[in-house]
Amino acid sequence: MIKHLQELLEKALEDLKRNGEFPKDLSPEIIFERTKSKEHGDFATNLALTLAKPLKKSPRDIAQLLTDNLIESLHVSKVEVAGPGFINFFLTENCRRQVIKQIIKQGDEFGDNAYGKNKKITVEFVSANPTGPLHVGHGRGAAYGASLSNILEKCGYNVQREYYVNDNGRQMDILATSVWLRYVELCGQPVVFPDNGYQGDYIVDIARIVRKKYGDKFLHTSHEIYEGVPADEKSGGDKETHIDGLISNTKSLLGKKDYNKVFQIALNDILSGIKQDLSKFNVNYDSWFSEKLLHSGDTVDRALKILKDNNYLYEKDGAIWFMATHFGDDLDRVVIRENGQKTYFASDVAYLLNKFERGFEGALYLFGADHHGYIARMKAAAKGLGINPDDIEIVLTQFANLIEHGEKVQMGTRSGKFVTLSQLIDDVGVDAARFFYVMRSHDQHLDFDLDLAKSQSNENPVFYIQYAHARICRVFEKLEQEALQYNQEIGLASLNLLDNDSEHDLTRLLSSYPEILTASARTRSPHVLANYLRELAQSFHSYYNEHKIGKLDDESLRNARLCLAKAVKVIIANGLKMLGASAPESMFSEDKD
Repeated sequence: MIKHLQELLEKALEDLKRNGEFPKDLSPEIIFERTKSKEHGDFATNLALTLAKPLKKSPRDIAQLLTDNLIESLHVSKVEVAGPGFINFFLTENCRRQVIKQIIKQGDEFGDNAYGKNKKITVEFVSANPTGPLHVGHGRGAAYGASLSNILEKCGYNVQREYYVNDNGRQMDILATSVWLRYVELCGQPVVFPDNGYQGDYIVDIARIVRKKYGDKFLHTSHEIYEGVPADEKSGGDKETHIDGLISNTKSLLGKKDYNKVFQIALNDILSGIKQDLSKFNVNYDSWFSEKLLHSGDTVDRALKILKDNNYLYEKDGAIWFMATHFGDDLDRVVIRENGQKTYFASDVAYLLNKFERGFEGALYLFGADHHGYIARMKAAAKGLGINPDDIEIVLTQFANLIEHGEKVQMGTRSGKFVTLSQLIDDVGVDAARFFYVMRSHDQHLDFDLDLAKSQSNENPVFYIQYAHARICRVFEKLEQEALQYNQEIGLASLNLLDNDSEHDLTRLLSSYPEILTASARTRSPHVLANYLRELAQSFHSYYNEHKIGKLDDESLRNARLCLAKAVKVIIANGLKMLGASAPESMFSEDKD
């Protein structure tokens, strides 16, 4: 429909140029948006406002000229000039009703569009360090990333979903050392566990796997373990130097081969759990990219060489620095420490290079709010590598608090006191968890209300939406009990009978679904779709309570209303699928018609 409206205005522009009202070289972009209120029609354009400056005319005068030169259309009932110069288009009721035919005919393909122009992008999300199970804090990024990827794909992007496995570096060494110390404890040696170690029960579980497989092979005495290690924080020392000393002794005592065995068992166990939890959460990836691949190959060295060849690296205090401030970052960034070790940022630069070497045209990073500093440094890295910074996008998601009985649930990752994502799924279900995480904008803090998520009431948004879908299924199910039939052909031929306000509201909402998807993709905002589904469900519930749908003697009206209900059912199911939730066909066997 937008294309048709654009064609009407293009024809009016041509006529005005031919009549000398407008210059012949005028070629503006014509943009339409669906209006927020039906009082303002169905679609509006600000074309007249954009032409005011080049034409040196009043926007309202331009709008009136355009309106006066519009040819008649069977799909448009009225055109109005509004406000400072907006042009509002009102569609005919017959045109609005055609969306019911389109939805029933196209099914889950309705809403597919080419907004993304088949751009090949990689979407990286979650990418939690494999140092422990995923907790509820990771759940928001998982739900957001998976839902957004689905929406982007629906809107014409060629999407690849990727999890960056941070399996290299100090945090992984802390994990392996923590597991080994618990293993030593299981072997009977006394251990004073470090303040900065990973302390959850899952560390003991992994240590049991190590002991079951290798027995006492990796056992060393407490004296050997702590020899030369600086004091821990609880003993008046520094927890960072203490854990670094323990890591050094662990590697020395075990040797490279045996240390890697402990390291790999820990990594494999945790990564396997992460994959299982995400699959359980309806979150699936096309690629699990190992950070180690960057270091085992030459990608990191090549990335740093590009920066060096472009004269963006310099040496200071024995370290190698990237001139990030040259590209707008607030600090220059170390890429190689004075001890010769490459930094996490060096890996980030290499990973960015790798993405574009794999042929992606865009890289979308979905990070938590604590990664705010990454925006400037990654944009700087792109410029340093010769990559267009506009081709990388970093979206931050705010934190989610878990609320139970009105109180915030306290959690601490390093201490091991947290609610896992798997526990949340078991408690409230996948559907509620996925929907609750995306029902608010990603840039706003989220209070995840456990009690509300588990409730079966209209206040629970996902229940309310799913109930609308189940209600429609129940209507069709009860037709046979009433000795009635659904004749789609009769219904589609009788759509003109859908003439009350509730039916007008529903058809208007249904026709806006493609624009809702596009808006969700353009703004990277799945909550736009979530809110739309809630509004559609509310509109249907109101309609259902006010009007008979299936139990009607008038065959034409009955089938027209059934077609409308079927279209609503299709859109609810499609929308919930985009958000990773199901559309149940039955919820209450006693539901009335």
